[in-house]
Amino acid sequence: MADRVNRKEYHQSLPKKRISAGCLFFDRSRRLLIVKPTYKEGWEIPGGSVNANESPLLACMREVTEELGLERRPVRLLSVDFTGETKQRTESLSFIFDGGMLSDEEIAAIRLPEKELSEYRLLPPEEALALLTRRLARRVRRCLAARDAGATLYLEEQKSPWLG
Repeated sequence: MADRVNRKEYHQSLPKKRISAGCLFFDRSRRLLIVKPTYKEGWEIPGGSVNANESPLLACMREVTEELGLERRPVRLLSVDFTGETKQRTESLSFIFDGGMLSDEEIAAIRLPEKELSEYRLLPPEEALALLTRRLARRVRRCLAARDAGATLYLEEQKSPWLG
């Protein structure tokens, strides 16, 4: 009779993916909140890496608390995006949630961690998208449309004969 395989050992031997979770927040004028990291060029949406044994939803909530000082549960999932491996990066899954509308009081209460973020801006979506990286802007643009349509998207930036 064949030896039984330890399921946990087997699962630990499977490939690993980087996972991130971010959140889109808006003010009453439908302006999008973006943040400026101190450790790299460009602008981002609030969010970050998902830790081991942490769900994307909980990671998003944790990152929003760490980065903005706000305790909020996202309204819903907008997208999951698979990005294949490149010369610079390993493969990844990126989750983007809809954080909903921030009140004037919540905006006034935003506190950025000095070592991680230098500033935030609330901008009309097209202006905000122009400050994001190409990959993140593509993702956020699709999420804005999904939010308006009440949809959730699966995105994939990879060339494949099966995807066309």
